[in-house]
Amino acid sequence: MAEYYHGVKSREAATSVSTPVVADSGITFVVGTAPVHMLGKSGDGDAYANVNVPVYGGNYPETVSALGYSDDWAKYTLCEVMYNHFRLYNTAPVIFVNVLDPSKHKATVAKQSYPVTDGRVLLPLEAIAETVVVDEYTLGDDYEVYYDGENLAVEILGEGTIPPETAELTIGFDKVDTSQITKTDIIGGFNVVTKQTTGFELIEAVFPKFGVVPDIIICPGWSQDSEVAAIMNAKSTINGVFKANALIDVDTTAVRHYADVPAWKKSKNISAKTESLCFPMCKLGDRLFHMSTQWAGLIATVDAKNDGCPCESASNKTMQIDSTVLADGTEVLLDITQANYLNSNGIVTALNFIGGFVLWGNETACYPANTDVKDYFLCVSRTFAWVSNSLILTYWSKVDSKFTRRFVDSIVDSINIWLNGLSSEEKLLGGRVEFLESENPTTELMAGKATFHIYITPPSPAKEIEFVLEYDSSYVTAALAA
Repeated sequence: MAEYYHGVKSREAATSVSTPVVADSGITFVVGTAPVHMLGKSGDGDAYANVNVPVYGGNYPETVSALGYSDDWAKYTLCEVMYNHFRLYNTAPVIFVNVLDPSKHKATVAKQSYPVTDGRVLLPLEAIAETVVVDEYTLGDDYEVYYDGENLAVEILGEGTIPPETAELTIGFDKVDTSQITKTDIIGGFNVVTKQTTGFELIEAVFPKFGVVPDIIICPGWSQDSEVAAIMNAKSTINGVFKANALIDVDTTAVRHYADVPAWKKSKNISAKTESLCFPMCKLGDRLFHMSTQWAGLIATVDAKNDGCPCESASNKTMQIDSTVLADGTEVLLDITQANYLNSNGIVTALNFIGGFVLWGNETACYPANTDVKDYFLCVSRTFAWVSNSLILTYWSKVDSKFTRRFVDSIVDSINIWLNGLSSEEKLLGGRVEFLESENPTTELMAGKATFHIYITPPSPAKEIEFVLEYDSSYVTAALAA
């Protein structure tokens, strides 16, 4: 029996048009090494924190507190990205995965004498604090250890038994040894015994853990390895549905001249539409950067200026560098013809031509073999991926809803409204969605399968602007006529 009611009432109905959940853009996922031994072991005392765990880097201080920091970027590659993204480009977030495990990647330093200066002994940063042993003396009573800049300091306590006039202390310790890190650690995998996921496999955990979709993948110091690059490309599809792009560095220890880069690219089989290749490296003052790191930071900055949409190319935008170099520091100065030669082979570079150093190049690694504009223009390809990611995020909640005409119309209407908005903002030149009968036969509809055909046209970068100059003799007559 219906409930008896006498009077006026109201109720709310669900909105038939969905508000889009816009995917994040310019979020970098990076695998490498960080000096986590500076932070000590985790609460249980058995393991070091943030080893093979995705770390959400929202700003510089919180990231340093989670991973440590050192200016020795050759050993600690994640620190290069911290400095680049947070301090030079002021962009966030970045998802970091550190594979350096101080309990595993370490070596023992034999006891020897170290000079005491101003009541302290300065050991290298690689020294693991909890392993330091000072002959004849006791930690906490006679000395303390702490990290100070690029050193581990052993400080003599005034109330201890170490004589003030002591000139040397005999000290032994273990140190982290980043040379033990191999590409196997970087690539990672799943250990069936420990049930631990490591390295690049952890990209699958980012969305479930943080609710963000990384769309830029880098691995400075390792991406020049063809196997690592192949894994980065394989991981450009995340969780089986989301799309990303891998930025890969040319090995400038093996390739020293720009003309040799295309052959190196071919030999390493770097040719996918989700791979983008860059040459050479960069410097700012005394700091050496992989170009992929600088490129990722610049992409995030340009995306942010477009309200988080990747519709604009990062090419011809100012980089935070003052020279381009090889790994050994040898300067590489390319002119416009040489830079364009690299671009014509699907390789991005940096150019100092007008207005300082800028990123130069729009093409992904699939160019020139693949001339589909949605594949070879990076900003167009990224916009397609961004639209795809946004649609998945928005309509995932609709899965298993009642499959009715109203269901179809609500999706068509809401997507068209969103695409029209992007077009009015000139993030797209145009876009629409259609529910085509030819793509939705009765058998598919009965099986609960719906196909929506989306047409979009992201703007291409204006990579070639030509001015035609012609001498017009009529102006002579006009100017000199009596």
